[in-house]
Amino acid sequence: MSTVAALSRQHARRLREVYRSAGWPWQDVLELELLALGLLERQSEGGRDSVRLTDAGIQAVAQSAVRNQRARSAHELLVERVAREQGRAGRIVWRGLALRALLPAAAADAAPTWCVACPDVFSIRNTSVASYVEPVVHEIKVSRADLLGDLRKPAKRQAYLDLGGQCWYVLGRDARGRAIGDADDVPAECGVLAEDADGLLAVQRNALRRERAALPFHVWMALARATPCAGLDEGVQQALRAE
Repeated sequence: MSTVAALSRQHARRLREVYRSAGWPWQDVLELELLALGLLERQSEGGRDSVRLTDAGIQAVAQSAVRNQRARSAHELLVERVAREQGRAGRIVWRGLALRALLPAAAADAAPTWCVACPDVFSIRNTSVASYVEPVVHEIKVSRADLLGDLRKPAKRQAYLDLGGQCWYVLGRDARGRAIGDADDVPAECGVLAEDADGLLAVQRNALRRERAALPFHVWMALARATPCAGLDEGVQQALRAE
């Protein structure tokens, strides 16, 4: 594996920061590692020390940007796929929502706290009965690092559980076609859908269903302001083309 391919997110972020800045040195371990790898170099001008990217460092930033773009593209494709499947199941679906969620108190004498949750896919049943909407959150992951980083944030997961009657993790495959995880990686209260080698999504564990009377008013207001994903009735489309 080349030096550039082995670059971590932290190293790539630091290189981008140096490239956008005047080169002020951080003088920390991360900078030392980048200097040792030959991706940064020190320089002194007018009595001021600074660092700048070497040619190899510029190449590393460019390759990191390409990998990030590929990861975003894979993520967006899987988000779109899950949203479409929920729509085909007769649900109303939103992407890119920012919803306020209530987190339980950290201690017995503390008050609950509010946070903003941004689920990849949020859906409800198409019903006129408020208590029957069955909200569901789908969180999409296409890299092992992103999955593990997310699982280290229990507050984020709790926010999803507050919003949805069910919370699912949808695990795609990485750029090399490898599984990024399985149900053993995800807490038991969440369901797991995983993409297999043939590209099919299979249920590895069903999500626990949490009963709730109805969605809070502030969630209804957020849904009213947002635009749901457009539906797709493939049978109707076929009929229109036939005419």
